[in-house]
Amino acid sequence: MLRYTLKRLLSLLISLAIASLVIFATIEVAPGDPAFFMLGINAQEDTLAALRVELGLDKSKPQRYWAWITGMIHGDFGTSYQYRTPISGMISARLWVSLPLALYALVISVLIAFPVGIYAATKRGKKGDLIVMGATQFGLAIPNFWFAMMLVLIFAINLRWFSAGGFTSWDKGVFSALKSLTLPALALALPQAAILARVMRSALLDVLSEDFIRTARAKGLSRRQTLQYHGLRNAMIPVLTILGLQLSFLLAGGIIIEQVFYLPGLGRLIFQSISARDLIVVESVTMLLVFAVIIINFIIDLAYAIVDPRLRARS
Repeated sequence: MLRYTLKRLLSLLISLAIASLVIFATIEVAPGDPAFFMLGINAQEDTLAALRVELGLDKSKPQRYWAWITGMIHGDFGTSYQYRTPISGMISARLWVSLPLALYALVISVLIAFPVGIYAATKRGKKGDLIVMGATQFGLAIPNFWFAMMLVLIFAINLRWFSAGGFTSWDKGVFSALKSLTLPALALALPQAAILARVMRSALLDVLSEDFIRTARAKGLSRRQTLQYHGLRNAMIPVLTILGLQLSFLLAGGIIIEQVFYLPGLGRLIFQSISARDLIVVESVTMLLVFAVIIINFIIDLAYAIVDPRLRARS
């Protein structure tokens, strides 16, 4: 297990190094001068030059990359060009919106997908299975921002059960904060639940056709016991893969949903920073999200080894 973990850790570090280079290079080739954008078209050249020196834009690209990456290693994400405040403070304030939103959406997705996928697998070819597959196909075809607008129309405008946007501070209570995140979480979760339900169904059908399942039934186990003790555990490896990918997507891919619901999260911070040409914020927040995605995948790899000991043996 130790050797397997070390190999995955080395892969993680290599992925982070490559990702940092790609992010920095991509942001740097974007057209425009942040100093010019901040001061406007009437700014004097000496004023622009002084601001570039203050922001560190006068240094070479390798020097800026090295300063950026070493700063992040020590927890210093730099200073925002636009707001002139430490980026770490901006991230920590908005992380308390994006992270609970992603986890909330993942919980909703699991609560919907697991029973639906299991039900569809046990009703293979029957009416219930066809209804589930049709509903999941609809969920896959419709983008989450459309779900978001429909949820606002139904539950915020017509029924008035939830607010149409904004976020209540955690200081006003967990219930109030979660209520303001419910519609965004549902909009994110429904398409992901459709994917997860189909994967759960397919994985269970594959496992239930194996010889050891027939052996378990022949030994006297009921269909429910066989499914519970033998089917679900062996079907969890592909499901864990999708769960890891979904958590990564929900954490890093909520920009549109945060815009629709006007949530002060990391996705909205990236959008605002791109509009304001605050490149250092875009770089740092994107790198943080990439780091989160890679860490999640690392944890999923370790979970594979726990669920399936054959992976440890191969390493």
